[in-house]
Amino acid sequence: MNKRKFEDIIAEQGKLIYTNAGDSMYPTILPRDLLVIEAVTKPLKKYDIPLYKRDSGQYVLHRIIDIKDNSYVICGDNRTFVEHGITDKHIIGVLTAIVRNGQTIAVTTPKHKL
Repeated sequence: MNKRKFEDIIAEQGKLIYTNAGDSMYPTILPRDLLVIEAVTKPLKKYDIPLYKRDSGQYVLHRIIDIKDNSYVICGDNRTFVEHGITDKHIIGVLTAIVRNGQTIAVTTPKHKL
């Protein structure tokens, strides 16, 4: 059975809802939170949390910490490794909501530094 690609689901339905399995975005995102990823409809900015696909094919959901030379500098909230060179071609969608214990938490970009 073929697994559908995240980017195909977003292209078809406009959004993707899946269960978080990692800890790289802790404490913002907890294990087993439901994540709502929507198609990108406006330019991404600092502190947005995009879902992107590395050249290796691995899907990653981390926060933009800077934008330089038409690429994003990205890091998980619970990580120290900073990733450079992520461009719009890698971006699949952006986190818009987290569903935790039946409650939906809208994800907005903070207006201040975290």
